[in-house]
Amino acid sequence: MRYDYDTSYRDADTLLRHPEAWISYGTLTAALLAAPLFLSAFYTDELTYLFIMSIASLGLMVVTGMTGMVSLGHAAFLATGAYAEAWLLSHGVPFILSLPLAGALSGTVGLVIGLPAIRVSGLYLAMVTLAFASIVEHVAGSWTSVTGGFTGVAVPDPTLFGLGLGSSTRLYYLTLAVLALVLLALINLMRAQVGRALVGIRDSEAAANSLGIYVAGYKILAFTLSAAITGIAGALMAHQLQFITPEGFGILQSMELLVMVVIGGLGSLRGAIFGAVLIGLLPNLISAVKPFLPARLSGQFGLDIFVYGLVLALFVLFEPTGLNGRWLKLKRLGADFPLYRRDTFKRGKTYMRSERYR
Repeated sequence: MRYDYDTSYRDADTLLRHPEAWISYGTLTAALLAAPLFLSAFYTDELTYLFIMSIASLGLMVVTGMTGMVSLGHAAFLATGAYAEAWLLSHGVPFILSLPLAGALSGTVGLVIGLPAIRVSGLYLAMVTLAFASIVEHVAGSWTSVTGGFTGVAVPDPTLFGLGLGSSTRLYYLTLAVLALVLLALINLMRAQVGRALVGIRDSEAAANSLGIYVAGYKILAFTLSAAITGIAGALMAHQLQFITPEGFGILQSMELLVMVVIGGLGSLRGAIFGAVLIGLLPNLISAVKPFLPARLSGQFGLDIFVYGLVLALFVLFEPTGLNGRWLKLKRLGADFPLYRRDTFKRGKTYMRSERYR
């Protein structure tokens, strides 16, 4: 059993405070770096997809989990980043510039959408973002000179300093590096003044406004940053797919991202990755289980959507803190064993809060 006591102001900002954390995260890093050496190209591509979805989930977590604004249209930012990356590379822009430019363009679109969107909240904000996603999908299908329309457009292979990154292994390491950078950047951001302001807005806009926090400005900042991160994920997704069409960025993709964030645990960066891994692996798990199901059930249309909904409902009812909450409970169980108390994580009563602050 171990209890942490801060002996200096820097203790709370230490990323890894104990040898056990260094060992566990070091082992995880070594395993991820060595994975392509032992896995086939298929499983390497699957891990690459999980990394990309983790980046997109982290982007959505900024605006939904950290700031409390529900978005049903983040697939539009994936599409913006993907099409921007394809267009920039096809026009001779080097990959080292095209990737951040794709993220910047998505962030700009998020800024434009965020300016009017922050005037509403809750269900109305969700409907605004949903409408925006539908508009982007329609534009992607109609703007044939840039996107290729519904016939799609090929994505050139990325090249960094003369080294091609189109192979499965090199793209794996690229996405892993981008995921690590995004995660570290968000960890430091959430520990800074900006992160504390976003959490304050999520918990109570009225209290945040009374403390002098510029609520509207921080909401726009969160929306822009979230869109930029999601755009970078879209650019990486374009390279993995190598050929993109508007159908790949529809409402179901937005719903999948939202389910990742909710199941992972709202307000947790670790939870965003947990949720992305679970939802990313769910189609393969369903495919593996289908042969053991009755033919009448396995052949039903929409079985995948039903399973997504069932998983989401179970988490909301029985584990509202998500996978991250369950991880914290297991971690506390191991640390306090055999003195662990079941009511340590007992939830208190919650009450409806007002979002009015004017």
